[in-house]
Amino acid sequence: MSDSPITQLLAIMARLRDPETGCPWDIKQDFDSIAPYTIEEAFEVAEAIAQRDYPELKEELGDLLLQVVFHSQIAREQGLFDFNEVVQVLCDKMVRRHPHVFGESDAADEQAVKVNWEQIKQQERARKGKAHQSALDGVPAGLPALQRASKVQKKAARVGFDWPETGPVREQVNLELAELDEALRRGHQADIEDELGDVIFTLVNLSRHLKIDPEQALRKATAKFETRFRQMEQDQPSPLDTLDPAALEAAWQQAKRRT
Repeated sequence: MSDSPITQLLAIMARLRDPETGCPWDIKQDFDSIAPYTIEEAFEVAEAIAQRDYPELKEELGDLLLQVVFHSQIAREQGLFDFNEVVQVLCDKMVRRHPHVFGESDAADEQAVKVNWEQIKQQERARKGKAHQSALDGVPAGLPALQRASKVQKKAARVGFDWPETGPVREQVNLELAELDEALRRGHQADIEDELGDVIFTLVNLSRHLKIDPEQALRKATAKFETRFRQMEQDQPSPLDTLDPAALEAAWQQAKRRT
C-alpha cells in the first residue's frame, strides 16, 4: 500500500533538510527566515479566494501547508515537537473549543458560540500561566494593521466600550478628518501622521459597524483602481507620464466609464 500524500510530503521535507544530501537553501532556513514566507502564502490563499480561482486556491493551500510542514520539520530536528504533535494539539483544541458539538454544552446561536469560544480561550491562557491582564489580550502584534485594529475594537466592544449604532461612528470620522485638516494647516509631520492614523482607525471602526471587512474592502478598492489604471494605459496612445493633469483626468474618467 502506497504512502498517503501527507506522509510523502513529510518525507520530501525531511529529505530537503537532510544535512548531507538536502537542498542548500532549505537546509539554511530556520523559524525566523521562514516566517515571512508563511505570512506571504496566507495572503496568496486570500487572494485566490477573492478571485474565486479555485484551481489556484488548491495550489496555494498546498503552499501554505508546506509552511506548516517546514516549521514542523525544523522543530523535530531541534527536539521540540513534530508534525503529528501539531495535528494532535489542533484536534484537541477544536474538540475542547466546541463543547456544544462534542460535549454536553448548548449554543443557541452564533453569538453564544463566540462567547463560549472566548471563555475557553481565557481558560486555556490561564492554564498556560498567561494570566488575564486586559480585555484586549490575544490580538497578535504581527497581524496586518487593518485586521489588528478591527480585532482590538471587537475586543473592546465585548466589554461595552463601543458606540451603540453607526451614526455616531460616522460623525467621528468627520471629527477625525477635521483634526487631520488642522494638523495639515500646522504642517507638523508627526502630528499629521498621528491624525491620519486616527482617521484610518475610525474608518476601521465604521466598517465594523457596517459589518464590512476593512481588509477585504480595501483589497477590492485597490483591485478596482488597478483595473481602471491599466485600462487608462491601454486607451492612451502616449505614455501616461507625457500627459498633463487635465489629460490624465480625462483619461481616468474614460477608463472609469469602460470598466
